[in-house]
Amino acid sequence: MAHFASFLRHLCILSLFTLFTINPALSTDLGNEFSILSFDSDHFRGDYAPPSPPPSPPEPQPPSLSCSEGLNATGSFDTICELNSSLSLENDVYIHGNGSFYILPGVNVSCPHLGCSIVVNISGDFSLGSNSVIIAGLVSVNASNVSLFTGSVINVTGMAGAPPPMTSGTPGGEQGAGGGHGGRGASCVTDNKKLPDDIWGGDPYAWSSLEEPKSYGSKGGSTSKEVKYGGEGGGRIWLEMRNSIVVGGSVLADGGDGGIKGGGGSGGSIYIKGLRMTGRGMISAIGGNGFAGGGGGRISINVFSRRDEPEIFSHGGRSLGCPENAGAAGTYYDAVPRRLIVSNHNLSTRTDTLLLEFPKLPLWTNVDIQDHAKALVPLFWSRVQVRGQIRLSCGAVLSFGLQHFASSEFELMAEELLMSDSIVKIFGALRMFVKMHLMWNSKMLIEGGVDALVATSLLEATNLMVLRESSVIHSTANLGVHGQGFLNLTGPGDVIEAKHLVLSLFFSINVGPGSFLRGPLDRSSSNFTTPQLNCELPNCPVELLHPPEDCNMNSTLTFTLQICRVEDVIVEGIITGSVIHFHWVRDVVVHSSGVITASGLGCTGGLGRGRFFVNGLGSGGGHGGKGGDGFYDGSFIEGGVSYGNADLPCELGSGSGNDSLAGATAGGGIIVMGSLERSLSSFTLAGSLRADGETFGENFGEKAGRTISNIGPGGGSGGTILLFVQTLALGDSSTISTVGGHGSPSGGGGGGGGRIHFHWSDIPVGDAYLPIASVRGNINTGGGFGRGNGRAGQNGTITGRACPRGLYGIFCEECPLGTFKNVSGSARALCHACPSFQLPHRAIYVTVRGGVTETPCPYKCVSDRYHMPNCYTAVEELVYTFGGPWLFCLILLGLLVLLALVLSVARMKYVTADELPAAVPARRGSRIDHSFPFLESLNEVLETNRNEESQSHVHRMYFMGPNTFSEPWHLPHSPPEQITEIVYEDAFNRFVDEINGLAAYQWWEGSVYSILSILAYPLAWCWLQSRRKQKLQQLREFVRSEYDHSCLRSCRSRALYEGIKVAATTDLMLAYVDFFLGGDEKRAGLPPRLHQRFPMSIIFGGDGSYMAPFSLQSDNILTSLMSQSVPPTIWYRLVAGLNAQLRLVRHGHLKLTFSHVTSWLETHAKPTLGAFGIHVDLAWFQPTASGYCHFGIVVYAMEVESLPSELDGQGAFFPPEHQSRMPRNHWENQIEHLRLIDLWISQKKFSGGILHTKGLRTLKEKKAICYPFSFILYNAKPIGHQDLVGLVISILLLGDFSLVLLTLLQLYSISLLSLFLVLFILPLGLLFPFPAGISALFSHGARRSAGLARLYALWNLTSLINVAVAFICGLIHYTTHSNKKHSNFQSWTFSMDESEWWVLPCGLVLCKLVQSRLIDCLVANQEIQDHSLYSNDPELFWQS
Repeated sequence: MAHFASFLRHLCILSLFTLFTINPALSTDLGNEFSILSFDSDHFRGDYAPPSPPPSPPEPQPPSLSCSEGLNATGSFDTICELNSSLSLENDVYIHGNGSFYILPGVNVSCPHLGCSIVVNISGDFSLGSNSVIIAGLVSVNASNVSLFTGSVINVTGMAGAPPPMTSGTPGGEQGAGGGHGGRGASCVTDNKKLPDDIWGGDPYAWSSLEEPKSYGSKGGSTSKEVKYGGEGGGRIWLEMRNSIVVGGSVLADGGDGGIKGGGGSGGSIYIKGLRMTGRGMISAIGGNGFAGGGGGRISINVFSRRDEPEIFSHGGRSLGCPENAGAAGTYYDAVPRRLIVSNHNLSTRTDTLLLEFPKLPLWTNVDIQDHAKALVPLFWSRVQVRGQIRLSCGAVLSFGLQHFASSEFELMAEELLMSDSIVKIFGALRMFVKMHLMWNSKMLIEGGVDALVATSLLEATNLMVLRESSVIHSTANLGVHGQGFLNLTGPGDVIEAKHLVLSLFFSINVGPGSFLRGPLDRSSSNFTTPQLNCELPNCPVELLHPPEDCNMNSTLTFTLQICRVEDVIVEGIITGSVIHFHWVRDVVVHSSGVITASGLGCTGGLGRGRFFVNGLGSGGGHGGKGGDGFYDGSFIEGGVSYGNADLPCELGSGSGNDSLAGATAGGGIIVMGSLERSLSSFTLAGSLRADGETFGENFGEKAGRTISNIGPGGGSGGTILLFVQTLALGDSSTISTVGGHGSPSGGGGGGGGRIHFHWSDIPVGDAYLPIASVRGNINTGGGFGRGNGRAGQNGTITGRACPRGLYGIFCEECPLGTFKNVSGSARALCHACPSFQLPHRAIYVTVRGGVTETPCPYKCVSDRYHMPNCYTAVEELVYTFGGPWLFCLILLGLLVLLALVLSVARMKYVTADELPAAVPARRGSRIDHSFPFLESLNEVLETNRNEESQSHVHRMYFMGPNTFSEPWHLPHSPPEQITEIVYEDAFNRFVDEINGLAAYQWWEGSVYSILSILAYPLAWCWLQSRRKQKLQQLREFVRSEYDHSCLRSCRSRALYEGIKVAATTDLMLAYVDFFLGGDEKRAGLPPRLHQRFPMSIIFGGDGSYMAPFSLQSDNILTSLMSQSVPPTIWYRLVAGLNAQLRLVRHGHLKLTFSHVTSWLETHAKPTLGAFGIHVDLAWFQPTASGYCHFGIVVYAMEVESLPSELDGQGAFFPPEHQSRMPRNHWENQIEHLRLIDLWISQKKFSGGILHTKGLRTLKEKKAICYPFSFILYNAKPIGHQDLVGLVISILLLGDFSLVLLTLLQLYSISLLSLFLVLFILPLGLLFPFPAGISALFSHGARRSAGLARLYALWNLTSLINVAVAFICGLIHYTTHSNKKHSNFQSWTFSMDESEWWVLPCGLVLCKLVQSRLIDCLVANQEIQDHSLYSNDPELFWQS
């Protein structure tokens, strides 16, 4: 019924308005200009529109003038008529014909009478020559083509006839106002009772015909009743072409000037129609200048094609009496694009151009209001609808409705609304529907009025709405802004504000830095624009928790600012409101400069209002916390009470309670993000989110030069921040605050803190859990400070939704490590400590996604090297699988013994009895006693009948050097004197060069050896031996088949490639060349007998190292030679005993160990050999440049009677059969003996020296880098018990391998890097001893078994480096992790990270050291099976 009554009231007002506009006599003052403002506003509340003119009368059709007689021109209108002289007309002229009409240059045609018409209607062309002029009131040309050449003018300025009847374009009165037509005429009159916009001159008219304007302009008003000073209106110009028009001149229909005493006339009408238009002339229908400027006229151009763009003007005339208020702009209508342009040519004005009803079919395309034009849509209800753009620019103003009657409703529909430095004013309500709304330094001001029917405006921009450069959308009523695209407030000064503001349906809203969204209006003093808040409601408004889904503007709801159904909201500016609600929003991001605030916008009163004394001083308001007590004159007044529900707060903060007094404080407002049904997906805050209570200012204002007293109320309480969110991220500088305001300085109490609640919409649990909050900023609900003696307010509350099992706290975080929670709730106390007895050693509790909900609590081992569930290392798992360390050791030991027994049995089966060394009886007639083991002579070949070879032997020449890559074998160049008679010296030197070159090694062979020595020395030793063997084979092949023996004198030897042979010891360290006679030499004394060879040097093979001990090799030649003086059995026994002693000589300890050899020679060898006239001494031979020398023995015999004569080398020794009868007292003088021997050796050119006791003291030894290992690995005496030694070695070998595996497991438990280091420093040295030991134990033959055993010992010693690396890795790991071990762990363990980490490495070292000694015993047992070789009793030695 209320709506129907309002409609009837509006209908009555419209009828009354129509009656007055039709009958002007009903006006109250016929002498004044017509104005709707003359009616009382209480009786006139309807629409206003200027009266529409009646249809124009039909054009007059007088008889056509002739070309020659009527115009004094030449030609005919049916062909060509040329006017070549000026013509002044007194009456209207009508010209008709089928030809063309040309007005030649410089010709003037004028009809100087108001309203005089010149009408040309021809079938041909019309042209107006250069500088030609047509002056009349009406100029109408209808031709095929029209040409207005440069300088030509069609001028109807100030020549208007009578305006249309029933119009009020000419103002009345004596104000000197301008005439109206396309726009209102200006008025310079001021009236304090009226608004400036309500004062104007002549009214506009002919809106309905603006597409084809035919009206004259109106005359301007006068400042005198007697004299009409006003300028005349502009005339009419109608140019209609069937083809084209050239506008090179001017087409003028301006209003006439009124001067200082009269108003300017309004512009006339111009209509141009054709297919094409060219030229850059001018088309003008501007208002005339005067005391008040006239309104602009109307121009319409209907031309399909334009090549050039002429200047077109339709602005109002200048006002001399009020320059800031020119006449209103006229209209320019471009018919082809259907575009309306209202431009005032940058002339400022307060006078409107009326825009009445817009066409509905077809729609206009564009409407441009520009250059300070001021347009008005004055109807009660109107729809402004275009198909394209509505563009306002350069100071333009577009108004809807009348300011006094803000009850209108308007619709604006377009594709785009573009505003630049312009203003849109709406008095009433606006429904705007555009796709794009762009504002640049512009304003849209909506005055809603008091009518509830028009209290809500709706702005809808479907695709984009952008505000830039301090653009403002302001509404004093309700405002809804909708869209489906983007809303962007780009920077400082951009504002959207309203009493109630709803932003909805956008994809994204961006509030840029310095921009504002505000609802309600800022500090409004009007009760009409201040929203009514529900301050006294004890219950929460239902729309805060369950808002409506439609997002429509509803002023009855609690919200003052709502953002609804928006995907993303980005806040870099400020959002302000009393009740701010984000509903159905996906993501909200508040940057560091962004603020969302409801501070001080709550209730002045409220449920927790403060109390106050009579003088106005009071306590703080309460909310989440009680308000602080106020203090005055020794008395306290109690603060406001606490109220509301902390678990789901939705109340406004309360104020000081004395809103009637100056300086009253208000509580904080409400900020709600999301709802119970629609929560925010994410909220990211780097700025501020505030609902603080208002603080009383110390000097907050001055009135009439007087400062308000500091005595005032307490602070307001904090408001409510209610967040329905899924995830939350608070930056370092972010703040969420509902703190109370501070009290007045003279004793006001502080406001209580507000309430903050986080209502998590969906808390994932279990494996789906993700942290829902990242909080690094501040959350503050503190109470405000009391000033003076006033007390501070109590703190507010911060709560969160009850967390599911496993989570706790406001932000539902996972319970702390080592705790579990099996009930719902948020208290920290609900997270109980996990039972400690369920946590294994070396284990730590681990976080579980979603928290721990039950016991036992999940844990993990402190390192990946430990294994669940007991966090044992791989070794410990193995140990404890078999019952613990001690039981495991017993089982392992038993298993090792069992396996060793199996290996021993297998070895005994594999190594057959005939392969084991055994005593073999000597054969009769044999010169070799085969009962001796193989080491009794290093030659096991049975004696053959090679007497011819030994009988032809001349000399044995030893190679110098140890046959290494750095010092290979080489022969001296000078031939020894023993062979000088059988060789050519030069050829011999060439032979030496060739054989020395062949004996040298390639560089890469030494490089391979160096690399292998670093990586794995046993492999380097094998490589060296293989190269030595190959080198010996090359030397033998060279001498046997390649060398031509050219150095020998014997032709037979050269022909048969005989006479030279190369051989070497079994250790391949000593080689020698034997020279033989060819049989065709005819020299006496060859071959020499034994006594002729004395002193004879016999060099040891080997170098005294473990792998190559010293040894004396006695081959057939040497045995045959020695048999000339010594029986073979004696010689073989001597060689075997000497080799047994040489085994004990150690490189690096030569002084000590050689002394035992010299002692043995003195006690065992010399007495027995002396009986045969033979004497032996230890000596050194053939020193090289590097200091290397060979060791061996010197064998010589000396006759007592002839010793001095023999020193010169010419005598002979006694034959062997007489040597036993030589007296022994000859050698009793030892010193004399040594002196004579040295002299003898020097005369024999013997290269070397005797190693007697004195010589040993001077012996120099070089300590190699492997010298320390000689204390571990060295040759020893045999101990017997071969099978037992083999069994023990088998046990140790298996134990060693087991310890290696356990150590590797430990290292793997430490880290893969440690395992890698131990395995490859030296590479695989830790694993090779086991296969090497198995190979040695299961090898065939004693000699082969001894050699492999030595290689096994070498691998075993090399592996100590790997063990040392393991020890270092364990030590480093222990020192870095010792602080992490458990104090109650088992006292004995195989763990490398406990205090017993050294057990396995040390056990491995001990096992390897014991193996080394047993291997030495094994080798000695295999090489020396006759223990009497080491007998200290010479008799026992020689009898065995």
